[in-house]
Amino acid sequence: MFKIRMGIPEMKEFWDSLKKKVKENSATKDEQALYHKFGKVMKLLSVNPRHTGLHTHDIEALTKRYGVKVWESYLENNKSAAGRIFWVYAPDKNDITIIGLEPHQNTKKDAYKKITLSEVDKGPKEK
Repeated sequence: MFKIRMGIPEMKEFWDSLKKKVKENSATKDEQALYHKFGKVMKLLSVNPRHTGLHTHDIEALTKRYGVKVWESYLENNKSAAGRIFWVYAPDKNDITIIGLEPHQNTKKDAYKKITLSEVDKGPKEK
């Protein structure tokens, strides 16, 4: 089992806000659907990041830019501009940190240049 974490600050703020809206019943229909899809993906990732439904694969362009292997998994399938999440194995061995959520990129060579990913929260620094 992997512990799922959110990248900082963007992904953590996004997820916390989405959870709050759903809990307070103020989420739009689209936000509610996204919350459920995102929750399902997190459950699948925590058990098996290579689950066939996730279509997980590494993204070489982002791996080169960020200096750590960046993975992409499907948030949904069979939709134009379907959502994708980006994640890394970090900060610890059994952690997966979700560092981005984007619509599906087209297949152009420079498609990932516009993506900005969150940082991994490494916790309090040791003295």
